[in-house]
Amino acid sequence: MPIDETIASYSDLAFKSAIVVYALAFVLLLVQYATAYTRKAEQREPALVGAGATGSGDTGASIPGRIAAAPERPLSERLGNMAFAVVFVSLGLHILSIVLRGFATHRFPLGNMYEFVTMATAAAVTLGVLLLRDERYRGMWAFLLAPVLILMFLAGTVLYADAAPVVPALKSYWLPVHVTVVSVGSGVFLVGGIASLLFLLRLHQPADQESNTLLGRIARRLPDARTLDRLAYRTTIIGFPIFGTGIILGAIWAESAWGRFWGWDPKETVSFIAWVIYAAYLHARATSGWRETKAAWINIAGFVAMLFNLFIINIVVSGLHSYAGLN
Repeated sequence: MPIDETIASYSDLAFKSAIVVYALAFVLLLVQYATAYTRKAEQREPALVGAGATGSGDTGASIPGRIAAAPERPLSERLGNMAFAVVFVSLGLHILSIVLRGFATHRFPLGNMYEFVTMATAAAVTLGVLLLRDERYRGMWAFLLAPVLILMFLAGTVLYADAAPVVPALKSYWLPVHVTVVSVGSGVFLVGGIASLLFLLRLHQPADQESNTLLGRIARRLPDARTLDRLAYRTTIIGFPIFGTGIILGAIWAESAWGRFWGWDPKETVSFIAWVIYAAYLHARATSGWRETKAAWINIAGFVAMLFNLFIINIVVSGLHSYAGLN
């Protein structure tokens, strides 16, 4: 069937709008981050007690029969709530761009790197919305949206491909099954990798230290190290079986398409290496003496392997999976 150019243009518009709205949420989160730190610093200053607090002119004394006004929420909390609402809007536009791309091409929208990155980043933000709803995680959102914005910018510029039919090698019912599972697993690992990076930062900047360095000021607004470590572990537990299932489904598709389950193609090899690294992280996380810094570095190494697999293997290395869709 011919490509519907009108719907394709709406998909691109929704994608660009999602980037703009994500950027707005990112700015709100940065301002919230700064104001929350400023307010926290002000609260540490000694309070001054005025003489009028106990005198007859005390305007703060409660008056019988009058309902006391509710205290105004701090600016940082209001900005955080606004940013979270904006994230919902941008995620809606993000998902809309994926759906419209599918309608425009009359296929599942995972036929090139642009579409894969779009799906993976949508999965990462969706997981963030599900797991980071609590206000104690609010300080993490800016660090999650930063890589999402970078990846979406690269997808919309360097990796962008016009709406078109997929190459013959991808015309299979295995495409939506295999690639969807892998892209969702990649998005989950993005959240886990960011959590481990922030865990290492928080671990070296404890809350009881009054560090005036930039890293110290940033770290104090983050959740405590234990919370970040648990978040990284939880997300990896979710992503590990999803990504492993994607590798197995890819092997089944390879047998159907190429007559063998495994051929040590560069994409297959690096995917397997990344899966082994994440298995090592889960093992290290459960091993005494490896639960903190060492395990976190292994988790980050797994995420780096995922990025290497996405960009270097797909774009630079030639193999059976070399259909990035770049023009």
